[in-house]
Amino acid sequence: MMKKSLEGKWVEVAGQFRSHNKEESDGRKHLELFLFVTAINIYENEDELEEITNANLIYLDGYLCKPPVFRKTPLGREITDLLIAVNRPYGKSDYIPCIAWGRVAQWVSEFEVGNRVKLYGRVQSREYFKRYSKDSEAGEYRDAYEISIMRMQRVEDLRLYG
Repeated sequence: MMKKSLEGKWVEVAGQFRSHNKEESDGRKHLELFLFVTAINIYENEDELEEITNANLIYLDGYLCKPPVFRKTPLGREITDLLIAVNRPYGKSDYIPCIAWGRVAQWVSEFEVGNRVKLYGRVQSREYFKRYSKDSEAGEYRDAYEISIMRMQRVEDLRLYG
């Protein structure tokens, strides 16, 4: 296998977005998300990327596996958090956190566990502050990774939102 430095180059990767439950030494579990890469294209400069139209685009076909959580942000934006189970062969599933905004957030807040959905979105990260307890001001900053939904359809519906 030949090793080649990609420093300073632009890369395009394709693959499957997957999840894994990791148990920490203290017994707590958290969901790790990663890309199982199936293809990599290397570009010498940004000009070569102009032909790529699907930068940071993901498609999911799965099932709602937890009740949706609708809330308003401190700035008044309406959002709904979803956890989508995407089935793989051999009985395995990946659990992908997703977030819907505005009108779509209102619509999906009424979905039920088990509803099949298809969606397009983009992978995003955000920083948040996690308090150690409800009564404490102490806590730590963490990073959350999720799919920001651009278009979504409940499979039994003919409606498409987003």
